[in-house]
Amino acid sequence: MYVAHLSLTDFRSYPAAELPLDAGVTALVGPNGQGKTNLVEAIGYVATLGSHRVANDAPLVRFGAERAIVRASVVRDDRPTLIELELTPGRANRARINRGPVPRPREVLGLLRTVLFAPEDLALVKGDPGERRRFMDDLLVARAPRFAGVRQDYERVVKQRSALLKSAGAAIRRGQGDVRTLDVWDQHLATAGAELLAGRLRLLGELGQPVRTAYEQVSNGQGEATFTYKSSLGDELVDEVADAPAGGRELLQARLLEQTSRMRSTELERGVCLVGPHRDDLVLQLGPMPAKGYASHGESWSYALALRLASYELLRHEGGGDPVLVLDDVFAELDTGRRERLAELVADAEQVLVTAAVPGDVPEALQGARVDVMGGEVTRVR
Repeated sequence: MYVAHLSLTDFRSYPAAELPLDAGVTALVGPNGQGKTNLVEAIGYVATLGSHRVANDAPLVRFGAERAIVRASVVRDDRPTLIELELTPGRANRARINRGPVPRPREVLGLLRTVLFAPEDLALVKGDPGERRRFMDDLLVARAPRFAGVRQDYERVVKQRSALLKSAGAAIRRGQGDVRTLDVWDQHLATAGAELLAGRLRLLGELGQPVRTAYEQVSNGQGEATFTYKSSLGDELVDEVADAPAGGRELLQARLLEQTSRMRSTELERGVCLVGPHRDDLVLQLGPMPAKGYASHGESWSYALALRLASYELLRHEGGGDPVLVLDDVFAELDTGRRERLAELVADAEQVLVTAAVPGDVPEALQGARVDVMGGEVTRVR
């Protein structure tokens, strides 16, 4: 799998841009602030319908423009597919596949798969639990696009239930409360939450060994990377689900209902949902210690890289071709040893896109095609 051509209209800093690409390695080179990351961000958006830099689409549309258009020609098993996305802030986005409209943009998910390495990845280790939840759920959707709907349904339920908790709690304090409607939303939360949680736990069961292997490779054998899932349903959850049929969904649904019932008075008092996968965390460990707060800068980078490399390994072994690897300004952040080891590990990918401020930031193992990016102009050098 590789991107053969990227076309942008009013995306980020580009009124228009055309970027032809080949399989193999391509380095996008130019000083900071010239638009390199905007190009790979657009490719990532085609794959995920989201940005690794911002939480909503509005900043992706060039200032003063009404909408942005991103087109990508993706070659998979020698067959090209044209994906077109139209981003319109304040309105529903639209999508086309091979110039034919599709009912919902998420229909394009799975046609292009990417794994992105970026400086923001340090937040996977050092940041808040939300960063790690997003990592799990993004990878879940990349493996099985149907989880995009599950994730969206769950987020909608949490939003609606939180609003109801807030209004019902205020009414109860005035002596006018009626919480019967909460029973319905508890059931919705348990159904969608169990599906999402079961997917996460299955994913993590497959991710553990690849993370350990990748960390050993990146760090040159200095330490062991493991993780545990911390759930609002209790520490024993993972073991219970491992022994349950059908991925544990029925067990998880029952446990979610039990816990929401137990926590109802506290939730009403605080006006927020305190139970469910949106409250969970992935606890990263190096040896016996948690990585957050204890890992050095280099160890944190190694762990973040290991999570991405492990994601790549899971995706590439599921068929459909290698995911496109995007390394956005990563090598300037790494010491020489980690830089060389990472380059060697990814050099055989079907397509690798590297951004760098100067040619010298691109390791020898990743020498290939080069595109210069300067002042919004994209010029192929070799």
